[in-house]
Amino acid sequence: MSARHATSLVLQVKPLGFPWETMDPFLFCAYHDDAYPKANADMGPAASLAGRAIGQDFSRRDGWSMYHGEAVPGFPPHPHRGFETVTIVRKGLIDHSDSLGATARFGGGDVQWLTAGKGIVHAEMFPLLDQQNDNPLELFQIWLNLPAAAKMSEPHFTMFWSQDIPRMTVTDPEGRTTDVAVIAGSLSGASAPLSPPPDSWAAQLDADVAIWTVRMAPGAHWTLPAATGEGTRRNLYLFKGGSVNVAGQEVRSPSAIELRADTAVELVNGDMESEFLLLQGKPIAEPVAQYGPFVMNTQAEIAQTMAEYRRTQFGGWSFDSDTPVHGRDPARFAIHPGGREERPALTPETPQTTVA
Repeated sequence: MSARHATSLVLQVKPLGFPWETMDPFLFCAYHDDAYPKANADMGPAASLAGRAIGQDFSRRDGWSMYHGEAVPGFPPHPHRGFETVTIVRKGLIDHSDSLGATARFGGGDVQWLTAGKGIVHAEMFPLLDQQNDNPLELFQIWLNLPAAAKMSEPHFTMFWSQDIPRMTVTDPEGRTTDVAVIAGSLSGASAPLSPPPDSWAAQLDADVAIWTVRMAPGAHWTLPAATGEGTRRNLYLFKGGSVNVAGQEVRSPSAIELRADTAVELVNGDMESEFLLLQGKPIAEPVAQYGPFVMNTQAEIAQTMAEYRRTQFGGWSFDSDTPVHGRDPARFAIHPGGREERPALTPETPQTTVA
């Protein structure tokens, strides 16, 4: 491959900040990697909180933050309207509660896809259950915009349990492996793709939305296939590892790499295991008006949203606590509005425990 051709496939490279910058149809991606210590009896960290700005702790002091939590880390009740959150929990657990009366506990590779639609309030707390060992937490939360026609859809969430997510392992001629998990989109060689929520931009046949995680062994070679849609834009986030050769260009971690989506790209890993998040999709290409957790198309709609939230609280909050956690049993579950309950099937490969 010529240097000129290689350069044309890598459109730009940027350092990763917090949150990660994304492109339409995505709004942003937050990556959390917290080395929580042993748990106390209240499912918080068994460590002093002195010196932290409790309620606003993003300090990463000692490798972890409390975020907006006071005793248990996490995010107490907060509203959303007009977009979706896709939350991929790689280690640890999240306890979800919302203004529809739904609850869930998920983690260890599970994904929650929440369509905020016309409005929802939810809490996302990070319970620490292990009192004998550390409690690492690692997750992505990706904000995916909704088109104008779907911004006032009914709020709901979908669970993709870890064992149901399509995965593929590719072995190169030298025996080095690349593992891919396909949360959205399709990948030749993986099992049948998951179905996004019906109101999602990802459910549109021509939207070409893909959300993949990729892990490459040291020295592994893998060719990222071309996107199938017309006008698709693609970012590859290198968030762990050393350096990777991307279409002939060396890129060091951590970096956001914008790639041409219509052409396959060869990846050659360096001498450390590397991990990536792929986000791609056809732009919605509509105006975006955002005020914090509200994402609409005009400032007038933002003003209307704020007025409605002040008046209705998007259904209010029915839980006794503003920071609800769901007990010490590590079993994962989801209870949807109306009482429908689901749990992941138990398999030898995916026991109902936290994944370290």
